[in-house]
Amino acid sequence: MPAILALPIAYLIGSIPSGWLVVRVATGKDVRAIESGRTGGTNAMRAAGFLAGLATGILDILKGAAAVWVSKSIADGTDWMSAVSGLMAIIGHNYSAFLIEKGEDGKIRFKGGAGGATTLGAAIGLWAQSWMFILPFALIFYVVVGYASLTTISIAAAAMGVFLVRAIEGNDPWGYVVFGAAAVVIVVFALRPNLQRLKEGTERRVNLIARVFKTGEYKKE
Repeated sequence: MPAILALPIAYLIGSIPSGWLVVRVATGKDVRAIESGRTGGTNAMRAAGFLAGLATGILDILKGAAAVWVSKSIADGTDWMSAVSGLMAIIGHNYSAFLIEKGEDGKIRFKGGAGGATTLGAAIGLWAQSWMFILPFALIFYVVVGYASLTTISIAAAAMGVFLVRAIEGNDPWGYVVFGAAAVVIVVFALRPNLQRLKEGTERRVNLIARVFKTGEYKKE
């Protein structure tokens, strides 16, 4: 029974709306009313600047890691429960229990992000050194490709790759590979609108240099 409790706890930890809180404190704005409406680091950066985006990303990483660490403590090291708890944190981030809205059509919706930073955090919770492989890959991908949506997917894909190699070597359980594969599915599902815009050629690229230094290109966006 205590092991089962790890799952709703992981979901609630993942549900903490870091981006909403950071943007609200920094500017008084509701990040859900800006650009994509997501609460992740990229949209927080659009709403309140680079530091707000960075703070959001760090907090989202921490809650992913915390969800897995709590699970490991409660579930007494059960590998599969740790992996599923990581996924529950990502789902909580994407569909937050604290950001429930009623749409114009009367349907209830759970708002949130796309899950990239929380996926990284959960991977760190599963294997602490995973960030040394995932984060550089994602940063290079971000700078070269320039699309935040594809970078988010690359984080989950890199996590799956890292755990696949480690599972083949006998260093990690195969449940961690399943975590990576399922994270890719969850993230891709959340980014369906972005992928459609990519297909149509209308997805906006993010110029990270411009956003950090606030160049003319940044001001035109």
